[in-house]
Amino acid sequence: MTDAGDDAPDAEGGAEAGGAAADREDPLAAAGVDPVVPDEASDAEFAADDEVREFLRDVAEDVRGDSSESKQLSAVLYRVSDLYDDEEETSPEEIYLNVRHIMRIKAEGGLRR
Repeated sequence: MTDAGDDAPDAEGGAEAGGAAADREDPLAAAGVDPVVPDEASDAEFAADDEVREFLRDVAEDVRGDSSESKQLSAVLYRVSDLYDDEEETSPEEIYLNVRHIMRIKAEGGLRR
């Protein structure tokens, strides 16, 4: 699986300034993490469970602080809690890809506009 955004030009229409992004290795690749979610995880069914959902959301509130890292962790936990909400439609794969995208943006210094 490849990301179309890996070679995309920046907001100014050119390649990343000084090729800095091209010089950086993907943190997941550096950690030896396989970026492909196993098929069995994509097809996993999560029954609605109010207790689990509320527990995850309570933990998300507890860890949320002023730092960007605590806010990100809180957001991830909240997204995972959506797996146990019968009114939400998400999957482990969607959550993984979303979090991976956020971490790449953070590693590259944030959104540039």
